[in-house]
Amino acid sequence: MKHSKLWLLWLTIIVISGAYLTYLLIDGEDKTMFMPGAMTGGHHQIGVACEACHTDSFTDKEDMQKACESCHGEQRKKPFDSHPRAKFTDPRNADRLENIDALHCITCHVEHKPEITQKTGLTQPVDFCVHCHQDIAEERPSHAGMGFETCASAGCHNFHNNRALYTDFLVKHMHEADMLDKQKMPAREFASVLEDIATYPHDRYPVGKLEVKDMDAPEGMQVADDIVHDWVTTAHAGSGVNCTACHMVSGEDDKKVWDDHPDHRACQTCHDIEVNQFMQGKHGMRLKSGLSPMTPAQARLPMKADSHDTELTCNTCHQTHAYKLETAAVEACLGCHDDKHSIAYKNSSHYELWQKESKGELPEGSGVSCATCHMPRTSIDVSDWLRRVVVQHNQNATLVPNEKMIRPVCLNCHGLGFSIDALADEDLVQRNFKGKPSKHINSIDMAEQDNKRHLEETGGETF
Repeated sequence: MKHSKLWLLWLTIIVISGAYLTYLLIDGEDKTMFMPGAMTGGHHQIGVACEACHTDSFTDKEDMQKACESCHGEQRKKPFDSHPRAKFTDPRNADRLENIDALHCITCHVEHKPEITQKTGLTQPVDFCVHCHQDIAEERPSHAGMGFETCASAGCHNFHNNRALYTDFLVKHMHEADMLDKQKMPAREFASVLEDIATYPHDRYPVGKLEVKDMDAPEGMQVADDIVHDWVTTAHAGSGVNCTACHMVSGEDDKKVWDDHPDHRACQTCHDIEVNQFMQGKHGMRLKSGLSPMTPAQARLPMKADSHDTELTCNTCHQTHAYKLETAAVEACLGCHDDKHSIAYKNSSHYELWQKESKGELPEGSGVSCATCHMPRTSIDVSDWLRRVVVQHNQNATLVPNEKMIRPVCLNCHGLGFSIDALADEDLVQRNFKGKPSKHINSIDMAEQDNKRHLEETGGETF
C-alpha cells in the first residue's frame, strides 16, 4: 500500500509537471527553460518566442535562413552587402563553399553558444577570413605581415557592410579635415511631402491646419484641457490629423471603434516606414514577434532603476498628444539609459551644439542629439516616384559595428579619417566624443599606398 501511494504521488507529479511544461511551450511567454544556452545580445529579448526563428524546423538550414532574412534581409541586399548570397551561388566561387558555407547565416551566427559568441554575434574564429583571402598580401602589399584576426578590427573590414571602408571611398576622402566646412544634418521634410505620400489617408484627413473647434472626439466625451493644448500645438493638428485618426481602430468585423490607448498600429497608418523600422530594432522587436513591449529591465545595458517597468512603444518617446521631437531626441533616451556613454553626453561638445540649436542660436540641423547619431535622418526611396528623408527608427542600423555610423552620421560634420579614428577609440566613445581620438587607424594610409601602386602599374587608371 505504501509503495502504491508513492507511485501515485510520483505519477501525479509527472502529469502536473508535464502539463505545466506543455503549457509553457505552447502558450507561455517565458520559454527560457527550454533553451540549450543563452541568447546573444541581439536576440535575447525575443528568446521566449522560439517560433520567431524556429518556424518549421529546428535544424533545417533553409528554414532558418528564411527566418533570418525575414528580419535582416533588407540590410543584406546590394549595394550594402559586401558578401551577398549571389556571390557564392556563382559557379566561379563554388570552391570557396568547400571552406566555409557562406550561403547560410547560421554558419557564422549560431545562437545558444555564449561560450564562443563575440560582440557582433559571430561564432566563427576571428581569423575566418583566411578561408578565402589567404593570398591578400600578394594582391595588396600593404597587407603583408598582417594576421587574419585583424581583418575585422575597428576601421578595417566588415564582412557584410563596407559602405565607408572600401578602397575607392577611402581614397576619395583621404585628405579631409577633421571638421568639414559644412556641418549639418539633413532637414526634416515629412510635412512638406505629405501631399505626395500615397499611403497617407488623404480622403479622411486632408492636409490642413485644425483648431480646437475642429476636434472630432466622440460627442459628450470630456477631453482634458492639457490634452487639448498638447494636440492643438503639434504638427498633427497643423497637418489635419484629428482625434479619430489615432483613436479609431479596427474592432470586430473590421468595424472602427474608439480606443483610449491606441498602440503602434495607429501610428503605422501614416508612419508605416518608421514603425516597421522601429520593430526591427531592439526597442520594438518584441512587438514584431507578438510579445509584450520591451522594458528597460530586459536590457543588458545599464538602465535607470525608475524606468525598469516602462513599456517601450511609440508614445513612450514621443509623448502622447504632445509629440515633441526635441524631447524624443534627448530626454526620452536619457530617461532610461544609464551607461557611461549616455551619462557623458551632457558634458560633450555635441550637447553644447544641441543646446544652442534649441535656443535658436544655431540653425536647425546643426545640433547633435542622441537621435542625431543613433536614429539619423537618411534619404530613401519610398515609392517609384518619391524619395524622401526618413528618421531611421531602427537604432541597430548604426550600432554594431559602429563603423556603420560613418556615412549616415559622422560624415555630415567630420572628415572620414577623423571619423574612423574616433569610432575606434573606445575611451573616446565612453566620453561621448569629448576630445580628440588618441588612436590612428591605417585604413586610409593603406588605401593611399595601394592606390599609388595601382596608378603606377596601370598608368593612371583609377580603381
